[in-house]
Amino acid sequence: MFTTVEPPARGARPRMIVNRELRTGKASPKGLVLAICCLSLFIVSMDVTIVNVALPSIRVDFGASVSDLQWVIDGYTLTIASFLLLSGSMADRFGRRRVFQIGLVVFSLGSLLCSIAPSIGFLIFARVLQALGGSMLNPVAMSIITNTFTGAKERARAVGVWGAIVGVSMAFGPLIGGALTESIGWRSVFWVNVPVGIAAIILCAVFVPESRAAVARRLDPLGQLFVVVALVSLVFGLIEGPRQGWSNPLIIGLFLLAAVAVALLIRHEGRTREPFVDLRFFRSIPFSSATITAVSGFAAYGAFLFVNALYLQDVRGLSAFHTGLYMLPLAVATLVCSLISGRLVARFGTRPSLVLAGSLIAASALVLTTLTIDTPNVVLLGAYVLFGLGFGMINAPITTTAVSGMPRSQAGVAAGLASTSRQTGASIGVALAGTVTAAGAAGVIGAPFAVATHPLWWIVIGCGAVIVILGIVSSSAWARRSTERIAHLLADEPAAETTPPQAESVGTAKSVQTQGSVHD
Repeated sequence: MFTTVEPPARGARPRMIVNRELRTGKASPKGLVLAICCLSLFIVSMDVTIVNVALPSIRVDFGASVSDLQWVIDGYTLTIASFLLLSGSMADRFGRRRVFQIGLVVFSLGSLLCSIAPSIGFLIFARVLQALGGSMLNPVAMSIITNTFTGAKERARAVGVWGAIVGVSMAFGPLIGGALTESIGWRSVFWVNVPVGIAAIILCAVFVPESRAAVARRLDPLGQLFVVVALVSLVFGLIEGPRQGWSNPLIIGLFLLAAVAVALLIRHEGRTREPFVDLRFFRSIPFSSATITAVSGFAAYGAFLFVNALYLQDVRGLSAFHTGLYMLPLAVATLVCSLISGRLVARFGTRPSLVLAGSLIAASALVLTTLTIDTPNVVLLGAYVLFGLGFGMINAPITTTAVSGMPRSQAGVAAGLASTSRQTGASIGVALAGTVTAAGAAGVIGAPFAVATHPLWWIVIGCGAVIVILGIVSSSAWARRSTERIAHLLADEPAAETTPPQAESVGTAKSVQTQGSVHD
């Protein structure tokens, strides 16, 4: 056991704590630990995109509405966004392997229930359960990886593999989902998770060492509650608005509830020693810019996938598999740019990448403002490539901007908040996509749907413009000065330098905990 001084929270006196030694058990092959973590990442990340191409089949089987289909997607992304930070804190406190295994069990159970869902309501419930398990996997797996690979070079290689798996799983999800939906049925997109999850549970129990954070943050249940209420109320109002009517007291009440929850969150977090969301971060222009950029970029991505899956199948009459093939250029472009984005940021900074990403996303949406039932394939595929190139560029600069200027002990929390912003953006994007197109087409799926998407593409153009502006602002001298002004509030205490090697490795793990995840 070792004794260290925990950095004080908001002027509180430092308190002595005893670090818990890592319970490593018998040595495990590092490559195998990485493979187990990446296996879980693959199924969780792929489920963000694989279900999109199955939506028309789900709609036919259950007679579902557009808002029902939105909840099939948003029930997943919204739950992950709500519980991502809580899961990371619980893993630090109760053991990463333990929480990771619980996540695998819940995710696999949720996938099984999705595959046998007798109604659309049951499917949405199972998606929420599935996502609850998923929120325990990605950030926790990254902590396990960085705790296992303690050397700087080997950790960098492991995180690189992790990032590549994210790109592959999300990019090729539509193609795999299309093939499964057409050949076996939409339920098969959930079946595949079950045997993979069971295998990961067994392998994790045998090979993954247990570890805990040297200093676990206190849980903040009230802050967590305010976050969930705010996000769910906002998204619920956006999704149900067209069906219930924007003047419906329920919809107005939901938006008011979201505003009240945000106000209470700000008030509560400002008075809590170890807040769920550290509001001091938002005094930094780069961090605030990264948060808004993540919401904008992933809102555009969520809307893009949702609308195009419906357009290709219900308007152009393509099969689920051919829908996946049409989206393949998007997948390849996203994967290629995801692999080179980090290198570009390292060499040229975040501004060129963000400006290019926003410009390409806006250019793609501008092309799609002319979308009709018989838009030439070359135009359609060209728009997909442009969007893939832009979206692939965005992840690395978001994380880099979020953690730039933050002390090492806060970098993991900053990256975690950026990952939560990604998931929140995806949820809002799907909500807006269904809301705008359903309102414009009076809820009708078919030829009018193509024209009804035009207002949405102008919204996506706006998202691209926001990314460009923030890319310039976040790298300005004014932005850097804003980070410098709050550095003393977040700085590590000198006494923390006495942390022993074992605890140091855990702290480093937390600092890169979520940098490799996409929604995540």
